[in-house]
Amino acid sequence: MATKETKDAAAEKYVPRRKKQYREDVVPKLKQEFGIGNGMAVPRLDKIVLNMGMGEAIQNIKILDDATEELSAIAGQRPSVRRAKKSIASFKLREGMPIGCSVTLRGDRMWEFLDRLISIALPRVRDFRGLPAKAFDGRGNYTLGIRDHLIFQEIDFNKVDKPKGMNVTFVTTASNDEQALHLLRELGMPFARN
Repeated sequence: MATKETKDAAAEKYVPRRKKQYREDVVPKLKQEFGIGNGMAVPRLDKIVLNMGMGEAIQNIKILDDATEELSAIAGQRPSVRRAKKSIASFKLREGMPIGCSVTLRGDRMWEFLDRLISIALPRVRDFRGLPAKAFDGRGNYTLGIRDHLIFQEIDFNKVDKPKGMNVTFVTTASNDEQALHLLRELGMPFARN
């Protein structure tokens, strides 16, 4: 029977592949490139936010239930349901109606998701020519729009009614977009070369 100490030791030994790559390869490169002396000042990935906006949930709430289950399979943790902040009469939307779901990944789950996204999901995109490098927000955060969530291997396409889009936001501690671009590129994000 495994004791708490042996379980803690086993959990302590495992380090996600991208996290190890960040510590051993990316940090020294970024320190040299930007002239950063302090290792704690090097830009790092803070969190990854996955968001599915389901406007069709106004007519059919089952679509939101399916989206929640699928996002849960992709992320590995339960997403929270997002509700409308304002009423918009032309969309037949009232304040408080559920219209999407979102999940925030941190720690080892974040690194594992990043690895699966780069290694498995993005190569499955049809006619993929690289990610646009212009989707930064000016504060070092990058948002990637995915049109079809079926690129993730966790989704069984036989059980999906229709493909759903989603946004993946990479929140970094970089002070500007240039540092964030270098960070994500060194982590393996396949940006298109202009």
